[in-house]
Amino acid sequence: MPNGSGLNPSSYTTQFPEGLHLPQADLFLPKPDDPAIYLLFHGTYDHPPWGTAQYLYLTIIDMTLNNGLGGVVSKNQVLIDDLLNIGKITAVRHANGRDWWVFCHKVDSNTFYRLLLTPEGVSAPETQSVGTVRPNDLGQVCFSPDGSKFAYYWGDGSDLDIFDFDRCTGLFSNPVHIPIDDANSMGGVAFSPSSQFLYVSSVLDVYQYDVTVPDVEASMVHIAHWDSTYSPSPPFATLFDIAQLAPDGKIYIGTGNGTDKLHVINHPDQPGLACGMVQHGITLPTYYVNSLPNHPNYFLGPVDGSVCDSLGINVGLGSTGPSAALGVTVRPNPSTGAFVLNYPANPSAGQLEVRDLQGRMVLRGYIAPWSTVHALDLTGQAAGMYQCSMRWGMEVLNTRVIITTP
Repeated sequence: MPNGSGLNPSSYTTQFPEGLHLPQADLFLPKPDDPAIYLLFHGTYDHPPWGTAQYLYLTIIDMTLNNGLGGVVSKNQVLIDDLLNIGKITAVRHANGRDWWVFCHKVDSNTFYRLLLTPEGVSAPETQSVGTVRPNDLGQVCFSPDGSKFAYYWGDGSDLDIFDFDRCTGLFSNPVHIPIDDANSMGGVAFSPSSQFLYVSSVLDVYQYDVTVPDVEASMVHIAHWDSTYSPSPPFATLFDIAQLAPDGKIYIGTGNGTDKLHVINHPDQPGLACGMVQHGITLPTYYVNSLPNHPNYFLGPVDGSVCDSLGINVGLGSTGPSAALGVTVRPNPSTGAFVLNYPANPSAGQLEVRDLQGRMVLRGYIAPWSTVHALDLTGQAAGMYQCSMRWGMEVLNTRVIITTP
């Protein structure tokens, strides 16, 4: 992009022209009420070998420039100048459904920095001290899809913290600290689409916790232990590190190593081993080093009925389903049986049905809350037209797909 070079000035950054090897060190957000402007919150590794950052930066992109390809209008604006934990940049919608809370963490403290992004820009940072004192660490932080919970995990002694979160005030509360009895370090966290289950990936092990029960620690289920797979060969082990809930409602886990594999949790809203954890279940077209997107829930609306729900935004946790006017698209269509449905996000779980023109059911499936993508494979079905119905409560989206002979 024009003016897009020279981000994150530091000696560490210059070593990695292909991109930084730091989880959650950058985050893109759309500017409220201005869809052409995007804000990049970012940082780097400023103090080797101590493992800390010094700055949280802001860079602004205007997508109306460069014939619609975008250009950088300002970069490396310092928002915070302090000793910070590397990465840990995350965000969640304000309770008004328009603005964004943005967070990072101060080293050797239990202090979170909090900023608010509004149509007027980014507020001055405020702080809250709550939870476990965190040294310079790696690991991962994460909000639940509904914005009501927040988790922080690093396995090397600090372990897991879970907080309640108030999207109106931007404050954490009710910290629950859970020690995890393993010798693992690093790792990651991700919530299930319904926000009920939290997954902790801890290098050699993966755990599931139910955050809706009174004793969250006692709800732990050991989902997986590393099966000793290397790819392509030792020492490139397919371990468990950072995790991300994806638009298809599945959770993907990086290996923390230079491999071509991702782990996948196919049904993260199911309890225990029914969640469908598959080790190294995804083979990528190239090798990567622990890079996963850092995306908040962009579809989250207001907290309906709260004192902050004052903007008249008619989407959110109280909605009954996606607007039928938004529709559903199919790619490719026609196909030989493998295709992908794209549809509006919905906070509720849905049901998918595929029938032939005689009304015979050929497939019934589950649609994860907040998902926007669903891959189907009807290979082997007879050539012809099929009706796909997606139902959330009383609301239904329909589309037709055509299957051709291979």
